[in-house]
Amino acid sequence: MHVGDEVFIAYPFAIHWGEKGPAGAAKGKTPVNQLLWGDWARVGEISGDWIKVRSRGRDGWVRRGDLQTNRILEVNFVDVGQGDGAHIQTPDDRALIVDAGEKDNMYRFMRWRFGRFENPFTFEAAVITHPDKDHYAGFFPLFEHENVRFDTVFHNCIVEQVTAGKSTLGKSEKPAGATRKHLTGLVRTRAELKAITDSAAKRGRRLFPKLMRIADTGGRVGDFSGVLASQQFSDPAYLPGFAPTDNRGMTIKLLGPLPATLSNGKLGLPEFGGTGKTKNGHSVILQIEIGAVTIQLGGDLNEPSQDYLLERYTGLKHPPHGAAAEEELVDAARAHFEADVTKACHHGSPDISTAFLQAVNPIATVVSSGDDEPHCHPRPDTLGIIGKYGRGARPLIFSTELARSSKETIKHPYTVREELRATLQENEAVLADPGASANAKEKAEKKINAALKIIERSVANYGMINLRTDGTNVVMAQRLERDRSKRRRWDLHLFEPGQNGRLKHMSKHH
Repeated sequence: MHVGDEVFIAYPFAIHWGEKGPAGAAKGKTPVNQLLWGDWARVGEISGDWIKVRSRGRDGWVRRGDLQTNRILEVNFVDVGQGDGAHIQTPDDRALIVDAGEKDNMYRFMRWRFGRFENPFTFEAAVITHPDKDHYAGFFPLFEHENVRFDTVFHNCIVEQVTAGKSTLGKSEKPAGATRKHLTGLVRTRAELKAITDSAAKRGRRLFPKLMRIADTGGRVGDFSGVLASQQFSDPAYLPGFAPTDNRGMTIKLLGPLPATLSNGKLGLPEFGGTGKTKNGHSVILQIEIGAVTIQLGGDLNEPSQDYLLERYTGLKHPPHGAAAEEELVDAARAHFEADVTKACHHGSPDISTAFLQAVNPIATVVSSGDDEPHCHPRPDTLGIIGKYGRGARPLIFSTELARSSKETIKHPYTVREELRATLQENEAVLADPGASANAKEKAEKKINAALKIIERSVANYGMINLRTDGTNVVMAQRLERDRSKRRRWDLHLFEPGQNGRLKHMSKHH
């Protein structure tokens, strides 16, 4: 280890001290911060077993044993308000965004995380699990920013559009022998996407094609790709760039949308009733696997789509008749869907299949939901069955809405952020006004920076669920609403392999 090296905090956390301790001491003097496993640090000075590092914007001392040289996997479930949004930082230090909520919280967090985008920054991918506004609208400021690029934008092959003057999800057919209509106008390539987004008639006033057109015409997206799961379950599909042969230290398997090959030879996605049910039910399902740890992100799957997936993947009828048949179905489905940590589908909606929950069998579930929404998510009965069908005696449930942690100024984040956004708009108008004086513009710049500091810090801390893993152990953390001390700022949950090799929550209560 040398001065100037980039290193990372070791498992499970470290205390950042203002002054180093004596040789061999476990503690330094005057705690500065509590650092999480995997936090980036730069070596500034070395003094025996004590290393001075800069991390999370501060300088301080940690013990040599508190540092490691390898980066781990981060999955950050961002409090995007109503909707979903997750940031993935891979072990080889590439960034992906899976959904971005409805407003600009994801943009604010990314801006805070990556140096306010003062220099060009390239994300490996954006994954839009399905065309619901509370999953994709937060990409607008990211796609519009001149310094933000994406190698690829992935989506679920369904594009909202206008057909014959009506809003549709594209071409729908019911071939001979099919029991229900299927969407067959699947959008797989950039050319197929452009056939919709370049047409004012097909775009109409629909927001999703408008977003994709902005991304396409901005010149900062490498490619667009609609993704589907494999119908050959022994040979699964992977998110491009994350197959086992890519040797990334992790894989991302695609479990949905799962198409059917129809009698006319076309690929189709079955309709589940109305437009909302169908586009939600065919969310992109990502199964992240690293070492012995599996993390599932399932978009807005609903009960009819989960039943469809159970039947297709197992070859068994659902719902089954009798307890024995139910157990057989769940056991067969676990071979495909079981995960250690899962993001609850559809923000804690009750529109879920208990058999599917049993098949996923998570030890921890993250619910992404927000303030000022008319759905009362997460629903109390949903929280009950998530707990009932979770793994172990005490399965964990995290919620971005319930896990509040912020300074006093962000007690009511929705209201405060709206007021700050108004401040931003007012002062950005001053900067854009050619008639404004230099003094007025200087004052406006200061007000903008002060507002941004509050907004970005609140998004970075407020309600976010942090997951860190090296494929063996897992840390899940959320900021405390009020620091217990400079040494205790996080509510930490540790998971380690038990005697059977499966993750076990390391709790003093069991």
